[in-house]
Amino acid sequence: MSRQRRPVHPMPEFVRNALAEKGLMDSYNSRPPYQRNDYVGWIIRAKRPETQQKRLKQMLDELNAGDSYMNMKYRANKPRSNPEIGS
Repeated sequence: MSRQRRPVHPMPEFVRNALAEKGLMDSYNSRPPYQRNDYVGWIIRAKRPETQQKRLKQMLDELNAGDSYMNMKYRANKPRSNPEIGS
């Protein structure tokens, strides 16, 4: 169940194929749900195929670099270490 209040956009096949081809599916899936949904919605709202491809390329580049989201700086949450208690 999604906690998002925005419409959830299903991923088009061409986006799924591009992520798989570039080996970025794990990077995509590691992003928060709102970011994944925003990316897909932003791409599919483009009216022209050229614009969709331009936006898709931006998403792929950002996922590959791992340091931005929609042209904004992004820092992934790193898993916290679980230090042993006592010793």
